[in-house]
Amino acid sequence: MTAPDSLERVRRALAGAGPVSSDFDLNPQFRPKNRALRPAGVLVALVERPEGLCVLLTKRSSQLKHHPGQIAFPGGKVDEGDADAIAAALREAQEEVGLDPALVTVLGTLPPHETVTGFTVTPVLAHVGAPFSPIPEAGEVDEAFFVPLAHLLDLGAYSVQRRRWLGQWRAYYAVPWGPYYIWGATARMLRALASRLQ
Repeated sequence: MTAPDSLERVRRALAGAGPVSSDFDLNPQFRPKNRALRPAGVLVALVERPEGLCVLLTKRSSQLKHHPGQIAFPGGKVDEGDADAIAAALREAQEEVGLDPALVTVLGTLPPHETVTGFTVTPVLAHVGAPFSPIPEAGEVDEAFFVPLAHLLDLGAYSVQRRRWLGQWRAYYAVPWGPYYIWGATARMLRALASRLQ
């Protein structure tokens, strides 16, 4: 499938109704009640590469206080100066990996994803048509890399795994790629996208 065909498929999928995702999908018994959630946005950037459309991901700095070394989309909380979650995702992508918003065409958004850390995260799907080489911001990102979209759209590539957190077993999705262990909220949002595109 060509890049234009894939992008049109993504646009159509985002226009329709789809399931909401959260960190509690596999662990509903742990979902807190009546908590205030902070808005955030992440950029699911579809980048044209020689191997086809790929998704840009980052490995968070090992020096960070929260989620050090984890695989994540560029993004973060909505700041006072941001118009919305889309603006926050674009701003953070520029800060974290040097992605100029002028190179980005927003395709749409997935329903917000509730995280265990108290955020409601809007995944912003976007296309980067021009050549782009990430420049990781050393204080936040150890590495930026690309994963073929075809791999992330294959539901068979996802597995449910478990680990102990705060003394209790929690289940989560994982979708490894080479040396990268993509799991948790990032994997769950990618799986939500894959489900829509089946």
